[in-house]
Amino acid sequence: MTAFFEGIQYLFVNILFAPLDFLRRLEPVSWFAASTINWIFMIICSGAIVYWIKQLRIFDDAGTENQDTTAHSFLK
Repeated sequence: MTAFFEGIQYLFVNILFAPLDFLRRLEPVSWFAASTINWIFMIICSGAIVYWIKQLRIFDDAGTENQDTTAHSFLK
């Protein structure tokens, strides 16, 4: 049973987290390069927010949005 858990440890520490270890070693050299994952997530989230706001505007302009406070049964 110990070998099973050591195998899980090896998988995560030596294989799956290897790219993150590379970014950790890269940080003293270039902060911007080491923060690439954060930049990618910020770009994805910004795009999702813009898309969401556009969709809200489409439904608001069409008048299909039910803005009644009792739109859901649990609010009654």
